[in-house]
Amino acid sequence: MKVVVNTNEVISKMIAEDFIEVVNKKPNAVLGLATGTSPLDVYANMAKANKEGRVSFAKCKTFNLDEYVGLEGTHNQSYRYFMNENLFNHIDIDKKNTNVLLGVGDYKKFMNEYDGMIAKAGGIDIQILGIGSDGHIAFNEPGTSFDSLTHETELTEQTIKDNSRLFNDISEVPTRAVTMGLKSIMNARKIVLIATGKNKAQAVYGLIKGPIDESMPCSILQKHPDVTVYVDEDAYSLCK
Repeated sequence: MKVVVNTNEVISKMIAEDFIEVVNKKPNAVLGLATGTSPLDVYANMAKANKEGRVSFAKCKTFNLDEYVGLEGTHNQSYRYFMNENLFNHIDIDKKNTNVLLGVGDYKKFMNEYDGMIAKAGGIDIQILGIGSDGHIAFNEPGTSFDSLTHETELTEQTIKDNSRLFNDISEVPTRAVTMGLKSIMNARKIVLIATGKNKAQAVYGLIKGPIDESMPCSILQKHPDVTVYVDEDAYSLCK
């Protein structure tokens, strides 16, 4: 595991360059994407590079980590809406090649087919992750099996509280989600994780220094052969 400590501005540019390098080497690369505030600047840098002609996503396929159960893709807090607004609408990708888990309708059928869809596409070449304050990655909450594939999960009170900042009221935050599992994530060839802020310090410590245990889902990444953790000084503070 490689650790890079710098400002959010710098690490966001570095992660964007990781994606650009992968796509320029393999124009039909399969990209694993995340939502939340952490990757916003990464996506802005990827879109900028695309507009400048430094990279093309025209032949890429993407798979997102998760989605809230109960939200239509048009809802402004759904992850499909997030990806369209913050990346897909600003790059030259065919939206037919972008895959986000469903939260409504026959979402369980789509969920059960998701890992097979990823395998059929050739597997994820590079996956970006954020991290929750309790160490969850995607919506794999503490206690999730390291052998888990894409599944439906109940969100913890901590996750609901953390995510409530994006809603008008905590009562509006969905309590369930569909998510790629920890084994699904570990199948990616390359993983980059971004964490900023002191509220992530304990989770980052568990990720880098702590024992590999299902009570700290992110700790499984210690077993992956190609992981780079990008953090700012606050998030890294307990690891010094």
